[in-house]
Amino acid sequence: MKAELAQTWAGFWDQRTDREKALLTWGGAALAVAIAWSVLWAPAQEGRAHLRESLPSLQRQLAQMTSQANEARSLSAAAQGVAPTGAALKDALSASLGEHGLAATQVQFVGNAVQVQMKNVAFPAWTTWVDDVRKQFKVQVAEAHITALKDDGQVDLTVALQPSTAK
Repeated sequence: MKAELAQTWAGFWDQRTDREKALLTWGGAALAVAIAWSVLWAPAQEGRAHLRESLPSLQRQLAQMTSQANEARSLSAAAQGVAPTGAALKDALSASLGEHGLAATQVQFVGNAVQVQMKNVAFPAWTTWVDDVRKQFKVQVAEAHITALKDDGQVDLTVALQPSTAK
């Protein structure tokens, strides 16, 4: 195949006059330069110009995002020390139960803790909820009474949650 192609090209080239050979050579070189310019050089040059124009705005955006990230870190540290107590904690726990799709039979105050009573609840869903409120509202389980039901994974429970700062 390669030999046939070379032979065909040699036959074509040998039939050309010197003037035609020069024109074809110079025309091919000009075509190669035009293709190289349009495919390689021009897009690269346009891309560099675009990057040169957009770099200052990207740097401003980076600086703004960095300052916002630093502010968020400082606000996060400040927010970690604030945990709801009293009625705010009771309301927050009731709302969180609703968000997790759990229905409490009763949510009430018992001393400085909030007692949550639930019937026929899935134990994995309850443990997920307790972990979330522990992290979000900085509470700890002060007391828990859990009774397994006949259905696998279902429990009746009474749990007292208090702020982590209370001992």
